[in-house]
Amino acid sequence: MRQIYLDHNATTPVRKEVLDAMMPYFSEEYGNASSVYSMGQKARHAVDEARETIGNSIGTEAADIIFTSGGTESNNFAIKGVAMANLNKGRHVITSNIEHPAVLEPCGFIEKELGFDVTYLPVDKYGVVDLNKLKDSIRKDTVLISIMFANNETGTLQSIKEIAKIARGNKIYFHTDSVQVLGKLPIDVEELGIDLCSFSGHKVYGPKGIGAMYLRKGVKITPFQHGGHHERNKRAGTENVPGIVGFAKAVEIADRDMKKNDAHLKKLTKKMWEGLNKELKEIYLNGHPENRLSSTLNISFRYIEGESMVLNFDMKGIYASTGSACTSGSLEPSHVLTAMGVPPDMAQGSVRFSFGYENTEEDVDYCLAEIPPIVEKLRKMSPLC
Repeated sequence: MRQIYLDHNATTPVRKEVLDAMMPYFSEEYGNASSVYSMGQKARHAVDEARETIGNSIGTEAADIIFTSGGTESNNFAIKGVAMANLNKGRHVITSNIEHPAVLEPCGFIEKELGFDVTYLPVDKYGVVDLNKLKDSIRKDTVLISIMFANNETGTLQSIKEIAKIARGNKIYFHTDSVQVLGKLPIDVEELGIDLCSFSGHKVYGPKGIGAMYLRKGVKITPFQHGGHHERNKRAGTENVPGIVGFAKAVEIADRDMKKNDAHLKKLTKKMWEGLNKELKEIYLNGHPENRLSSTLNISFRYIEGESMVLNFDMKGIYASTGSACTSGSLEPSHVLTAMGVPPDMAQGSVRFSFGYENTEEDVDYCLAEIPPIVEKLRKMSPLC
């Protein structure tokens, strides 16, 4: 039976070139990067090179890159760190109601524990933040705006440059969760005007357990992890040298292949959507039809529960999801689709297909042969039909 992985927004396999780059730092060059002797300094050199690679990738200096354990930690650091460091300026943060839980939950934390007010901006039917509503939400005590670059469920892109301009014009820090965008679209933090930006290694064919945060010089932030002088006193903890090296190698390859992969992914998602739309009635695309990541296809199938489809797909070797891996197991409809105005029954019947560079047109042909019969079978069993 074929095995077709279509959940790359959840995680990606580690590329062979990435694993090869990491291997020496597990058992040969295993020194602590903070040690002053030569073995430690070899590890330090590898970390410094990786920091430069990632800085170059996003248009900044190596000194502005802080390594973390992943996107979740980076988001927590940005939100909690800015909030704690700017208590004397104000206690108001603006975000959107379609953010990843790694943004929404830290926002909930600073509301409960630090007495912040958080404004959760609504979105339109495509999942796009209204810039006029953003402007209207700004207060004298607003210290941070956090809006994701691309949504992990629908792939819809936000107007990051315009949002950053609004934030800067009001002397407010701007953070964006760019976990889904790194390696898929160009990011230039200087051109875009971003102050803080979150990334994760395992979304770009790198290892799990490693991520980074871009921190613009001069941003006032309080570290929340203590115990050493690592990461320029911003994030204590022995550096994950193999992970850092692997992350940088993955970013380097993603940058090299970006244009080719983008064209390939657009072709696959277009073929998948048009094929399913031809074979099945009452299916609906969620998210912006054009202004979204080329890799992401979120579809609602009327009269069926999404988890039933995913389980049936699995029996045919097709691996997709009903939304964010971080909310799997929840019986509630997707908060992203709900915010977009998708009716609860349609939100419950959604499936996210997220493609990777290794997927082929033959994979899509297989899906187009197997998925419609599954959908029709489940609809016959549904009491809603």
